[in-house]
Amino acid sequence: MEVQGRIKVIGETQTFGNNGFRKREIVVTTEEQYPQHIMVEFVQDKTDLLNSYKVGQPVKININLRGREWVNPQGETKYFNSIQGWRIEAVQAEAGGENLPPVPPADAFEPAGDLNEDDHDDLPF
Repeated sequence: MEVQGRIKVIGETQTFGNNGFRKREIVVTTEEQYPQHIMVEFVQDKTDLLNSYKVGQPVKININLRGREWVNPQGETKYFNSIQGWRIEAVQAEAGGENLPPVPPADAFEPAGDLNEDDHDDLPF
């Protein structure tokens, strides 16, 4: 799976516990009709992959969806999901920044023939 968009935020590398677990988060804003702000985490040695990227840059991130189960002290089972990145690459920004279909050239259309004033009003209202 992959996520594509512009980098909105690149977090600092965080280290947890005595085992040296490392995590770094990045937020990518998709470029579609309803843009989404997707947080992706990179862990361990993958945190270094983000060093050469900057805010505003268009990227494509290969991801894995992760899910886990946790039972709290009261015995209730909770479920958590995360999006984990394992590869990131820069992509070229599209002209205009929107995913629009290409516009055909003007000469691809034929001009309308002679329209008689009485013939073109075929609307039912």
